[in-house]
Amino acid sequence: MYLVDTNVWLERLLDQARSGKVGRFLDQTPSASLSVSDFAFHSICLVMTRLGQAKALLRLVEDAFVDNAVSLVHLGPEDMSRLVEAMERFRLDFDDAYQYTVAEKHDLILVSFGGDFDRTDRGRQTPAEACGKI
Repeated sequence: MYLVDTNVWLERLLDQARSGKVGRFLDQTPSASLSVSDFAFHSICLVMTRLGQAKALLRLVEDAFVDNAVSLVHLGPEDMSRLVEAMERFRLDFDDAYQYTVAEKHDLILVSFGGDFDRTDRGRQTPAEACGKI
């Protein structure tokens, strides 16, 4: 089970340099094995609408969440102490600590291009690395 970080989704949605690697990961991984945090989901919504890509955003929502079984996971107020602890312990900013804490809470493998997760005890995998483990 994977928690897919914001930067991975945006890489694909914006057709950036590593879009093909993300596409292979998404194609090879069953949707039921993918999760997105509510924070990442709303960040993606913000970026896509600011870039005038609302239709692409709606296609993602339809494809990932409505037609397939990608899970939306979140933290509650009771999880904030764990998040702050992760910020301090691993020198993470809020959004990375949020992702880390969601991955820890739900025991998910974090898939990200963000190297800051390499400082944590959970680490992360790139989409290409995750493909090798499917």
